[in-house]
Amino acid sequence: MKNITRLIYIPLLLIANISFGQDPPEATVAQIKGSFRDIPILEEAFIDATPMDRNDGILVGKLGLDGGNKDLITKLARDISYNQYGIYDSFLIAHRDKLLFESYFTRGRINLAHPQASATKTWTGLALGRAIQLGYLTMADLDRPLVSFLKDLDPTKFVAGAEKITLNHALTMSSGIRISEEQKEELNKNPSRLKGQGKVQALLEHSAPITEESQVFKYGGGAALVMQVIEAVVPGSAMDFIENELLKKMGISNYQWQMNDQTGLPEAGWRTSMTSRAMVKLGILTMNKGQWNGEQLIPEAFIAKATSRILDTGDNAVYFGGCKGISNEGYGYFWWNADLKVGNKTYFCANAQGGGGQFIILIEELDLIVVVTGHNNRHPSTLRMTAERILPAFIEE
Repeated sequence: MKNITRLIYIPLLLIANISFGQDPPEATVAQIKGSFRDIPILEEAFIDATPMDRNDGILVGKLGLDGGNKDLITKLARDISYNQYGIYDSFLIAHRDKLLFESYFTRGRINLAHPQASATKTWTGLALGRAIQLGYLTMADLDRPLVSFLKDLDPTKFVAGAEKITLNHALTMSSGIRISEEQKEELNKNPSRLKGQGKVQALLEHSAPITEESQVFKYGGGAALVMQVIEAVVPGSAMDFIENELLKKMGISNYQWQMNDQTGLPEAGWRTSMTSRAMVKLGILTMNKGQWNGEQLIPEAFIAKATSRILDTGDNAVYFGGCKGISNEGYGYFWWNADLKVGNKTYFCANAQGGGGQFIILIEELDLIVVVTGHNNRHPSTLRMTAERILPAFIEE
């Protein structure tokens, strides 16, 4: 059994008022353009078991009628509104391609792009999958040396073993690159060297040698390496490609995606914001094996690899999971995964995770997608909440 340090948190605010099935809360134009930290706390939590059709490409249904136990989920939403599981901003459920439940709390708004933190990595991985679907890469290329895609590098200055790093290693956080904090500080003193592929050059010059022993799971900068490859292989810029070939294809226009101050490339592992409904769309795209509205946006083979347990992560995921009912935590291509136990049965789930409380949770066996957002949410309990209180509402007796 894993040893877990339990964090005791006393919420600063409890939402005592709840509105049901009325108009969902919306952010003003000024709030959308401003800082998320300045969004005022909702005076009422919003809970809706019959989500509104907003003509955004998401089919909607009714919780209970189209699946799920309405009473169980509504009770859970009430408990979330009292911060029983941490500070949540939204909680949505899609089942069999329909959005059946939608709720917003604290700073959550239906039209507000929410900071994604490390869930950004999942979006970056799917952008690479889109490049494969369009023929700029192949699935076989995932096993090629990553540096073979980056033509501005000088391999004569690389540390030993740099050629061992493949796209597969970057996607699974097992590149083997090891840079000390002191080395990072020294590199940052010369920012002009880090523009474009210069950041990769610097890493591969100053890393410890890349060895079989170092190429193990270590959560870190793999997403930035993937973004470098996207920038190198697609026509135009990586940002234009992500916008036109992934986000626009899914009808996602309300988002923020910042650029990296050093490289000038799009951020790959954080500093994006998406609405909760956009997160639902990503879940639907992935659940449908890369298809969106009948069009194959991402290769099915890439989705299968991304959401599979390629590596066991052990205690590395304890911050997010590691709780009662959660076992066999692992990692795919920027997707975490675990087994969720309900009674005597376990359900495999793939999940995108972002610090502070962002989750896109997929349970393929139940055709179920759970999306939550939060801020300052240090309770390692979202997956446990899913196992204990969401899955039983969708398991047919």
